Amino acid sequence: MPGRSVPLPPDGLSDLYEPDRVAVGLRALATATGLVRAADAGSLLAGGGLLHDHSGAVFPAAVTAAPFLLAIMRDGHPHAAATALGLLHDALAFAVSDDGRTRVATPYADAVPICCALADHIRGGADLLAGAGAEGRWLLADVAHHWRFDVHEVAADGDGALVLGAFAGRVPDDTRPAEAHRVGRPAPLLAQVTPAYPFGEDGSDACLRIGGVRPDECAPPTVLFPARGSHPADTEVAS
Repeated sequence: MPGRSVPLPPDGLSDLYEPDRVAVGLRALATATGLVRAADAGSLLAGGGLLHDHSGAVFPAAVTAAPFLLAIMRDGHPHAAATALGLLHDALAFAVSDDGRTRVATPYADAVPICCALADHIRGGADLLAGAGAEGRWLLADVAHHWRFDVHEVAADGDGALVLGAFAGRVPDDTRPAEAHRVGRPAPLLAQVTPAYPFGEDGSDACLRIGGVRPDECAPPTVLFPARGSHPADTEVAS
């Protein structure tokens, strides 16, 4: 992956991570023209490159690789596309069960949970996934629970703040714990968020109330994600 910096996993996972597999595996998958070559490339990436399927670990490299996997789904051989979809599905599933040690730096925040960072990329391939059969729809259903809210405006509201912005994913309709992120904040601000009025379609303008925070603590360009451990265990298959 020329020009891309692949972040390292936390110490507890570093003995499982084999970084040499990442670029080699992605190139092999992108050029695979049959089932055997696609499976071999997938084994490289799932055996210590992007994740470690035997231990259920996912590495930050999976976030960097997600756009490449989506491109392989779009342009690659059907067997390679199916392998790429399986890798994305496993990466998100493993990230959900991650104990919170694994966070990644992004252009909009310094310590985003790996599941939410993955979901951000995967959401960009929604049209592609919608046409990828049941597994693609399952992945979209999982991604919807890893919502994101970008704050555009903020105002004081009693002991908290009202924030206007845009959301992606399925925001809960009741009060839930959330993390407020921004570049330069080494650790997220934990808060309780409540929809201030019913939400519309995915990606629409919306308003949230954030309890117990000052307006300056959630001013733009703050990005909100569900707090670690607050994602539903079960999801519905998108229809």
